[in-house]
Amino acid sequence: MKILRYSAWAAVVAIAGLVSVRSAMSQAAGPGSDRERLIGAWHLEHIDSPNTDGKPSNTTQPKGMLIYTQDGHMSVQLMYPRSAGSLSNEYVRSGYEASFGSYSIDERTHTLTHHVQGSVTGNALVGKDLPRIYTFTGDGRLVIRSADPEEHWSVTWEHY
Repeated sequence: MKILRYSAWAAVVAIAGLVSVRSAMSQAAGPGSDRERLIGAWHLEHIDSPNTDGKPSNTTQPKGMLIYTQDGHMSVQLMYPRSAGSLSNEYVRSGYEASFGSYSIDERTHTLTHHVQGSVTGNALVGKDLPRIYTFTGDGRLVIRSADPEEHWSVTWEHY
């Protein structure tokens, strides 16, 4: 009987601890903060990737998902149509982009940094910090662009 009471008490303490940790995390981000708005799953709406001359490219739009967790992890996956299957670069391998890791956010500068732990392109991204500039549109979409002035793309995401 004592073991049963101890187990029940231990379970209550564990649950209370988890609730207080989650509550503290939410309070740290603050209600309505950019960090809180970022958390969740997003589906790709559109990628803008101009050619070197600055004109819009005719790139076929991929399908994609971006996830930010409350505890600071991220994952992104994009799948380009077969017509772009040979597309490969620092981010994409044979028409597929995938990376995961953690993220940090600076709401003051609207900078979001992906800390890459794994990528379909392997060492091209693993271990890198990828700073991004983010904005939320009036209708709740998330627009992300590279902080690197040499990269001229932007990606628009919509919350699921």
